[in-house]
Amino acid sequence: MPKIVHIAGKRKRSIARATLREGKGVIRVNKLILDHYGNKLARMKILEPLEIAKELAPKVDINVVVKGGGWQSQAEASRLAIAKALVEYTRGDKLKKEFLEYDRHLLVADTRRNEPCKPNDSGKPRAKRQKSYR
Repeated sequence: MPKIVHIAGKRKRSIARATLREGKGVIRVNKLILDHYGNKLARMKILEPLEIAKELAPKVDINVVVKGGGWQSQAEASRLAIAKALVEYTRGDKLKKEFLEYDRHLLVADTRRNEPCKPNDSGKPRAKRQKSYR
């Protein structure tokens, strides 16, 4: 039975779910092959964990489904999910250590979220109600 790993990654409003299995090195994001997905910067961000894990990249197929947010946060959520899936697939500390040395955000999610607006006040979360004194 082939080994399959399911991992999720979040960034801002984006949620990416990565499925990693043995294969020929095909990477798909939202059913599109990575070469046809988004812009060049997004593709480069998604490829970062695969560049670090060069020896493992041609042996696995990765399928990522990402929803919500903008293209940048979708790329970062996908990158996080792929890196976590690769570490889970290898179950070794060597790859985890390499990821943490390169960039901590490859394995650790950024927990910052959008601050909600306050009720019965101005539209912005920290703006105060203006007074005219007239």
